[in-house]
Amino acid sequence: MNLNVFNRVYLIGIGGIGMSALARYFKAIGKDVAGYDRTRTDLTGELMNSGIKIHFEDNIKLIPQDYMKESDTLIITTPAIPNDHNELTLFRENNFKLFKRSEILGYITENNNNISVAGTHGKTTVSTMIAYLLNQSDVGCSAFLGGISKNFHSNLVFSESSNYIVTEADEFDRSFLRFNPYLTVITAVDADHLDIYGTKDELVKAFNQFVNQTRKGGKILVKSGLNLNLKSGYEYYTYTLTSNADFYAENISLNKGTYSFDVVTPTLKIKDLQLNHPGIINVENAVAATAVSYLLGVNQESIRNALKTFNGIERRFDYRVNTKDLVYIDDYAHHPRELYAVIDSVRKLYPERKITGIFQPHLYSRTRDFADEFAESLNRLDELILLDIYPARELPVKGVTSKIIYDKVTIKHKVLCSKNNLLSILKDKKVDVLLTLGAGDIDQFVEPVRTFLTNKYR
Repeated sequence: MNLNVFNRVYLIGIGGIGMSALARYFKAIGKDVAGYDRTRTDLTGELMNSGIKIHFEDNIKLIPQDYMKESDTLIITTPAIPNDHNELTLFRENNFKLFKRSEILGYITENNNNISVAGTHGKTTVSTMIAYLLNQSDVGCSAFLGGISKNFHSNLVFSESSNYIVTEADEFDRSFLRFNPYLTVITAVDADHLDIYGTKDELVKAFNQFVNQTRKGGKILVKSGLNLNLKSGYEYYTYTLTSNADFYAENISLNKGTYSFDVVTPTLKIKDLQLNHPGIINVENAVAATAVSYLLGVNQESIRNALKTFNGIERRFDYRVNTKDLVYIDDYAHHPRELYAVIDSVRKLYPERKITGIFQPHLYSRTRDFADEFAESLNRLDELILLDIYPARELPVKGVTSKIIYDKVTIKHKVLCSKNNLLSILKDKKVDVLLTLGAGDIDQFVEPVRTFLTNKYR
């Protein structure tokens, strides 16, 4: 489809992390952009400050009249928008061209060298690292990211000169099947989104289909041990943290929060790499990003300089307070494996300190399907504050509440808490190392928690 025939783009759910990147992209290429979202956030504020019109009520009268011409306006929506949404219904009944975010990304990338990063966790950090490493070299790229990069201060990287585009390929709703990448990266294939797939086997089938949609003659980089069924016609590589892969790290050391390591490649060793972004899992993510950079011809010195200055992503192992007496880290982790990785990394960094976690489960279906696994990961904390489930796109499921996780957690110090009571609960606790964890609206509490802790322990 030729997107150039549209002068205006209207996004329903414009404040989402993926949708806002599209809004920024179309604004950057000269389109008029507007949209709806139900919640005001810092991100919607940034979009509005850039000249994008946004309203926060599902009211067809608030749609700018300039966007009501069917032949001139592209409508983009997400699976999070209900089918009975008034604006969505209006556009549908008046024969506007409606597309999902993933479809539009597919069209944008089809004539470029798309580097698609997929996986049930890790894809935001890996794709952001790749985008930064490429842009610190002569290769360059555009990128649609699933988080706000602290280096780019955005979830969009826009290049007019590079033919590479880095995208996150989301497995939810089988969205990643819209892509035909030039270079495909798979970070993890764990059971998730069983409300969509039903079983892990079906999820694996979708990943197999996706990875085999790589363009003939393209490149594939897969986390070692995933055992995907790959057809011929590709350059195929594996990566892992240590050994038994085409790309891996060795000589790993940690000194005052900075990891030093070498990366072994199929032809050489890239020595003396440093990563100031904490967490051992991020060393493995750096191996993946280094591998992609190597495969695209980035030189060692560019890789070395870029990794050293990589500042991370908001809500991914994101230090909000880091003093001698108090550490506060915020993270998007919402799957049991992600929780385990974050808590394990924090435990390695602070082995002698008390770790308190505030966790907001995301989705009724995920809570139901993985209650045992959530409890197992949360048991690695010293203390747990467990919030109510954030439903996102789902209606309540009878009998499914945060308590089904709470009852399975075996640590002594645990409490169920509503969001409204969170700060009052914290008042009575001695905090040493604090984590906020989850993919829902817990992000709205990060700054209030930071301010509260800073004032309490100043």
